[in-house]
Parts: sequence; C-alpha cells; structure tokens
Amino acid sequence: MNKTICELFAGVGGFRLGFERLNSGWETIWFSQWEPGARTQWAHDCYVSHFGDSKDMNDEIHTGEDISTMDKNAIPDHSLLVGGFPCQDYSVAHTLASSKGIEGKKGVLWWQIRDTLIAKNAPFCIFENVDRLLKSPAKQRGRDFGVILACLNELGYAVEWRVVNAAVYGAAQRRRRTFIFAYKKDTNYGLEQIRKAPESIILSEGLMSKAFPIEKAKEITETDIPTDIVEVSDKFAFDFRPAGYMVDGHVYTTDVVEKEEKPILLGEILQRNVDDSFYITDEARMAKWVYLKGAKKIPRVSSTGHEYVFSEGPVAFPDPWDRPGRTMLTSESTLNRSTHVVTDPGTGKLRTLTPTEAERLQGFDDEWTNSGMPQRMRFFCMGNALVVPMITRMGRILDSIIANEP
Repeated sequence: MNKTICELFAGVGGFRLGFERLNSGWETIWFSQWEPGARTQWAHDCYVSHFGDSKDMNDEIHTGEDISTMDKNAIPDHSLLVGGFPCQDYSVAHTLASSKGIEGKKGVLWWQIRDTLIAKNAPFCIFENVDRLLKSPAKQRGRDFGVILACLNELGYAVEWRVVNAAVYGAAQRRRRTFIFAYKKDTNYGLEQIRKAPESIILSEGLMSKAFPIEKAKEITETDIPTDIVEVSDKFAFDFRPAGYMVDGHVYTTDVVEKEEKPILLGEILQRNVDDSFYITDEARMAKWVYLKGAKKIPRVSSTGHEYVFSEGPVAFPDPWDRPGRTMLTSESTLNRSTHVVTDPGTGKLRTLTPTEAERLQGFDDEWTNSGMPQRMRFFCMGNALVVPMITRMGRILDSIIANEP
C-alpha cells in the first residue's frame, strides 16, 4: 500500500508536518485549506510556502477554494485521509428526492469529509476535533458524534477514538482534543482487529492505545448506533467516554487512566529579552489584565428576567513556568482572560507570548508562520492548529499497520 495522504482543513500543515517528521515515506498528494470570508488566505499561503501547491487529477489547482465546490472525484487517490474539522451542528434530514438520501445543514464540514470518503474510499482516516464533540449538543448529548459514527459505519469503517491531553504525552500545552482513527473493516488491520476483544483494543491493541498508552480502562459501557443516520440525528443520545471503539455499529466506550509522560514546561519554551511590544507597561492595561484574570461574582439578569450571579475563579497570573501552557485559543495575545501572560526570563517583566512561543506550544518549528502574514494572524493560525507531536505518535503506529497491508 502506498503511503499517500489527502489533508482536508489543512491549516498551516500540522498533520503534514507530523507525518513528515517520521521520515518514513509519507507523501501528501493533495490538500485543501480555505478560510470562509477571508480576503487573504493566510493559512493556505503559509502551507504552500512550506510544501508547495497540489494539482488535482485534472491537472488543476483548487486547494485554496471552498472545499464544498470541489469535485471529490478529482481528488487524487490516497491511502490516508486526515483533517481537523470544526465541531458544528451535524443534524440531518431526509432529502426530498429520496427517503434514503440525507441532507446536512449548509456549511457543516463533516459532510465534505463524508463526500470525500464516498468518492475516494480511503482505507484509513485520522480526524481531529475538540473534546466537547463527544458530548454535543447539550440538549441531546452524544448525538453529533453518533452521526459521525453512523456515517463511518455505513461506509464500512470501524473506529477507534481517544480524547488526548497533549501535555500528558510529553507536549508543552494542556490541550485536550478528540482524535478519531477509522479504517476499512476489510483491510488486514481491520480483519485482525475484529478478532480481538474490544476491551483489549481500547487498553493495548488499538492504534490509539499504542500511540497514547494507558494504565487501565474502567468499566466499559456499550450501545448500538442506529443504521438510519436521520434516526440518529432525531433521537440518538449517549454518554460517550474519552476512549472507545466501534465495529458493525456496536459501541464500546470507557474512561481510562493514562500513562503520563514528562511534559515540556512553559518555562522551557520561553524566549529571553523579547521585543518591547510584548511587555505590559501601561498601568491601565495592567489593571485590566488583573481584573480579567481574577475571580468574579457579577449580578446579572437573563432575557426572561431571572436574576443570577455569574461567577468564575481566578486564572494564574502570570502563568507559572513549572507547568505546561494552558490551551491556546485563536485570540491569543489579545487583552482577554485566556491569553497567556508570562514573566520574561531575561527582564523579569510581565508580557504576552511571542509568535515563536505560540508555535512551540503547538510543537511547530520556530518561525513556521513567519511567512509574511500579520502577527495577529500568526496567533490565530496557531490557536486553530493541532499539537504536531501527537500526529507523529499516531503516524509511528500507522507505519507498522501499513507495512502489513498489500
């Protein structure tokens, strides 16, 4: 089997970089990155500056366009489909043309993945999403992930998943993300896994358990995913846990105790004596930072007239050097509660992170996004990115799986 990758929702190339660091022969043959409403496609341009562009099977370039307009049959064949797609409303309805057809809400990007799977039939897939995917929406918990599993089951895939805190597995950021590994049941790997006990796949025999080792699994809960995706959308709810496995529509899921590794500490990635623009020197701004980071109890009135107290606890200020960084958001470096504020190792003064430090939090090479984009966009792209070493960990296990495929 050729080690070829198609990367959807590619951002600045975290999946690709993670696989290329393996130096094991992976080739990304097509990608797509498009930011809706953006006049300049900064992430796409950054990706191309590192890797070059990709032509489709019609010898045309459409990598920086809306993926929904792409003819999926023109995407080059690949053995691995990857993508970090956003958590959205995955509800569906029957189409008017056919009671068997389904129609998702416009702009929901999961359907672009599904359409690509239908067109190209990739034997293996790795997807990334936020940790709350397993529990959304709040009024029908588990429905959205259930829709995804139902789609994959319908297309002949078995699925493993894990919610991974990157810092637990040696990274510099306490970033929790859901990783999904789907594979065709008729691959050699699929045929081997089907013969194993589901508990062993979750504990030690699956790609996820090998990439992200665990000490033990707790009691497993089970359920069946309906075969009708619309029924899943309308009625299905289930308490998915952070680790799980699905085959033939039957779900096994549990909490796990992870084998923790030594993380990279925030103090280890900090630069010294950075540019003056990053320091907090204005007294009024400093007072605002103190307020935003502090504990609060604020009386409020809801739209229905209900009075309540909004409360939140304090955020460490400044962020401690002896822990991994907190989850970085797209708003990093702006004046808000979630932005990291650190003590500069050289000057001892308080400041925000530099773009290079943001890249280090995500495990990218230094100056990865220094490709002409504005500084605010460098932070935005890193806030959207994934933790690259987590991809390399999964890729290392996938290397051994691919080696056993014809």
